[in-house]
Amino acid sequence: MGLSFGSVLRRGVLAGVLAGATAAVVIWLVVEPVFRRALVIEDMRTMHGGQAASGRLLAHGGDEPLVSRTAQVVGGAVTSVIVGAAVGVIFAVVFARMRERLPGRGDFGRSVVLATIGFAAVSLLPALKIPSNPPAVGDPATVGRRTMLYAVVLLLGVAVALVVPALDRRLARRGTVASSRWALDIAAVVVLVGLVLVLVPGTPDQVPPDVPADLVWDFRLASLAQLAAMWLTLGVTFGLLMERAGASGPAGERASASAPVPA
Repeated sequence: MGLSFGSVLRRGVLAGVLAGATAAVVIWLVVEPVFRRALVIEDMRTMHGGQAASGRLLAHGGDEPLVSRTAQVVGGAVTSVIVGAAVGVIFAVVFARMRERLPGRGDFGRSVVLATIGFAAVSLLPALKIPSNPPAVGDPATVGRRTMLYAVVLLLGVAVALVVPALDRRLARRGTVASSRWALDIAAVVVLVGLVLVLVPGTPDQVPPDVPADLVWDFRLASLAQLAAMWLTLGVTFGLLMERAGASGPAGERASASAPVPA
């Protein structure tokens, strides 16, 4: 690669911070408006003597939240940046170990491919099986079960991301042509993902009748858009940083030195 592991790791952290910041912007612009629509439903329930608004910290005997919604949004943005940095570290480590095995033209292409795999395994598959729900949906008593199911699907998604490349390498060692390998890889992904979707139990929560279906779907799509923005920014930024590092390395310097100086 021509770069030290520490150099790759620093680029992963920088790309992760930018990815987390991008996700925070998407949360503010896309997720937050839907979130507030859901809070209105919870407030209506409270006004009519229904269940207390879940997830809101209320003062003792008062009507004002201990933590304002603005403070919660700012805290969520900071958390998003921290999580992005952590994901960037993991991304850089995986990239450094798997670089020669990743398809794609150059480090930029490999980085985008790895980000696509990460999004599909860590974000998309769990979102399909255990989708995100707005605050007005969900029973606090099922939080533990939902979290467990989400973690199981996430781990199975990572397992699929590891098994399929191992299968591809084994087929390559046996001399299987590339077109046949790709077809078998796709078939393996379809079968394994299908098994996860069929065999793992779904979310235990039911959508209450007072929550519009469009609100639920808007929230799920917005949440998925936030994750997609994070992975896209991570893959593109890390790839650009790696390509720039390669261009400015010894080979790039030699190429610049041998290039004719314009008159």
